[in-house]
Amino acid sequence: MIRISPSMVRLLVPALSLVVLLVAVFYLQPRAMSYIGLNLLFNLAVPIALATIAQMMIMSVNDLDLSMGTFVSFAACVAATYLQSSPFLGILILAAAIAAYAVIGVVIYVRDLPSIVVTLGMSFVWGGLAVLLLPAPGGEAPAWARWLMTSKPPLVPMAIVASVVIALVSHFVVMRSAFGVLIRGVGGNQRSVQRAGWSILVLRAAAYGLAGLFAVLSGIALVGLTTSADANIALRYTLLSIAGVILGGGEFTGGRISPIGAVIGALTLTLAGSFLSFLRISPDWQIGAQGAILIVVLALRLFLNRLEKRGNRA
Repeated sequence: MIRISPSMVRLLVPALSLVVLLVAVFYLQPRAMSYIGLNLLFNLAVPIALATIAQMMIMSVNDLDLSMGTFVSFAACVAATYLQSSPFLGILILAAAIAAYAVIGVVIYVRDLPSIVVTLGMSFVWGGLAVLLLPAPGGEAPAWARWLMTSKPPLVPMAIVASVVIALVSHFVVMRSAFGVLIRGVGGNQRSVQRAGWSILVLRAAAYGLAGLFAVLSGIALVGLTTSADANIALRYTLLSIAGVILGGGEFTGGRISPIGAVIGALTLTLAGSFLSFLRISPDWQIGAQGAILIVVLALRLFLNRLEKRGNRA
């Protein structure tokens, strides 16, 4: 009998869900099986994948970020205004925002506050700052961001190439580096990491700071695709990022995460939304379809986990 490891399950289920959905898309719309078709289907994959990795960093230390969507919107507004007109000032604002994210992680740990409550409060702060920057939709994407996100590499669309790069880089940082081991150790066994002489305060600040960096990159990538911004441009990214992490094999506790799986989960959710939009289906149905996909995949993962436990007992 073939023994399935937990890591294999975390990658197998999201990969299988993406393949099944992609086959269904090609069956219903054969014209999507082309460079242009794939580009349309995965057009928004990069910012969603980056936001998902950002959420994954927060979940790796057993926290949850309910301000992810508003923070990405704020970063997008900065990119469409100050990063375009005054690049140096824009970089300073975004660097300060990343530092603020790290401080939030410190405050949550020192004061022993629930991350859900703190980040929910911060969502109003980031949303208010975004409205102050852009009261109405507008701004302009930096030329380099627009060029990067709309470039057309040979054979494979930019969205897929960038998603692969994001998956590999995040996998190396989180799963292969000493830093990643310590971060996951904070979520898995904080006391052991502390006994080994590492500062939990510094590690949590680093995890939150890295999450802020990925979220800023998500906002810049989103502006590069849309060429403008508004204060509500990425509000859905909060739930999409959480769903992408869970869909990709991550868990809310224990430091159990999968960067490659998270990117695949983001691609699956993007494909579901893009395909339904391509069929001119109401956005309300799109949200429902993404939720249904998440439920089915979670049920399949639970089923495989039970098979694994039975195999181990046998």
